[in-house]
Amino acid sequence: MPASETRAKTGKLSRRQYLDLYYYMRLNREVEETMTRLFRQNKIVGGLYASLGQEAISVGTAYALEKQDWIAPMIRNIGALLVKGVPPRDIFTQHMAKYTSPTRGKDGTSHFGDLENLHIVSPISMLGDLIPVMSGVAMAGRYLGQKIVAMTWIGDGGSSTGVFHEGLNLAATQKAALVLILENNLWAYSTPVRRQVPLENLADRAKAYGITSYIVDGNDVVAVYTTTKGAVARARAGEGPILIEAKTFRRRGHAQHDPAEYVPKEQRAYWEKRDPITLYEKFLTGEKLLDAKVKKEIEDKISALLEKDREFAENSPFPPPEFASEGVYCTGDDCHKIRPRWERPVDELLPPKSSVEPVWTVDGFGRGAASSGVSAPIHFGDVTAGAVKPAASAKPPAKAAPKLVKKHPPKTSARKGAR
Repeated sequence: MPASETRAKTGKLSRRQYLDLYYYMRLNREVEETMTRLFRQNKIVGGLYASLGQEAISVGTAYALEKQDWIAPMIRNIGALLVKGVPPRDIFTQHMAKYTSPTRGKDGTSHFGDLENLHIVSPISMLGDLIPVMSGVAMAGRYLGQKIVAMTWIGDGGSSTGVFHEGLNLAATQKAALVLILENNLWAYSTPVRRQVPLENLADRAKAYGITSYIVDGNDVVAVYTTTKGAVARARAGEGPILIEAKTFRRRGHAQHDPAEYVPKEQRAYWEKRDPITLYEKFLTGEKLLDAKVKKEIEDKISALLEKDREFAENSPFPPPEFASEGVYCTGDDCHKIRPRWERPVDELLPPKSSVEPVWTVDGFGRGAASSGVSAPIHFGDVTAGAVKPAASAKPPAKAAPKLVKKHPPKTSARKGAR
């Protein structure tokens, strides 16, 4: 990132915040590099997906949230998990299907969450499905009187799914406090973005739902953070959902099994020069926020943490066979004891305070007689209510007797011998 581009956006960050962003991006990358080595040693049993070159998005967006806010990460959002407080050992043990993992070895990929403490909803493999889920989380928070914001992520390919549009429409109509991060990394598996959507800016999808959208350089962590911070504040204030398109590039294949040979070499070379960590280091150095001493301290801290957590994961046992039948179905309080956290008087939602007349008058619509005999909204424009008659007095019209048509055989005029 050009230093001048970021310098204009740095007024509200402290030195600690600048270095936090750097620490989490470095931690994000080193966690994934450690898992790559474990995968090649056959110690990771499931799929492994990399966010190389996209770390600024996960870190910058999650860092803009507050502790009470909720996230639902996808496969390339390990950085968001780290910012939220998930320790690397949980990520290692989860991918290694160990008994000490968040799912106790029942899943070998990123499908885990923490509803009670960290407010993390587990990823859903079906792309886009997290959007209506997190819209519901935001709506539930408002219902309970909580000032929360919900956040999830989606890729350029996932923005072409039907549920992306259904979820965004739901969030828009309900003015849910949802911030949706659209990571445009130019490739939906092996399909380039230009071949699967006729838009230059995917943020334009927001126009169909009347919501605000932003476009940000996804390799500029400060720009990502400041843009998201503003969006989160607006969503929390009741302005409804906001879509942020972060433009970036996926520098590895879809997963470890994909060499991504379909990516042009020139394109890869261009984006490798725009590595978000390298660019951010240059900015921090230029602003005298990072020097060799501080950099080494951060590197040593990360190295010690990952060495400890990796050893813990490798030495952890696999789940015992008898555990296979446990935890298949939720059995109530012995499974979990999550309860709604009310931050408003419950009687606000109960009669008589919540009672309203079950008929709504909308400008431009009218009210008229319905088949049930009551006055109800109808789509006739500005009309007066129709006369209402008791339902019991309504008599169905008498049925007319069906007419019988006698059919006759067709007459022929041909005579014998006629030609």
